[in-house]
Amino acid sequence: MDRAELVLKAVEASCDRINDETSADIDNQRTGGMITLAFANRSQIVINQQKPLHEIWLAARCGGFHYYFDGKQWMDTKGQGEFFASLSRYASEQACQALTFAP
Repeated sequence: MDRAELVLKAVEASCDRINDETSADIDNQRTGGMITLAFANRSQIVINQQKPLHEIWLAARCGGFHYYFDGKQWMDTKGQGEFFASLSRYASEQACQALTFAP
């Protein structure tokens, strides 16, 4: 779960960078193994560690997704792609502007 912790730290760092470089104004709040991203339109994305399952869960306006570490990156358990690419897509939709989250 050390890798999952690194993901949460990368999400926080990406939010700081996005807030510095864009007008997105994402409010990120961390509580233990969970981060809530709140957007100007009041929508949210919640990311949390699921330690017993060795997964990261992401809940966005479009649905909920589970990610596992495949030895290289965090991949959706149903084949929907890599975590940071997915987070970038969902956050962009909710912020109504192109945003990039990166490891």
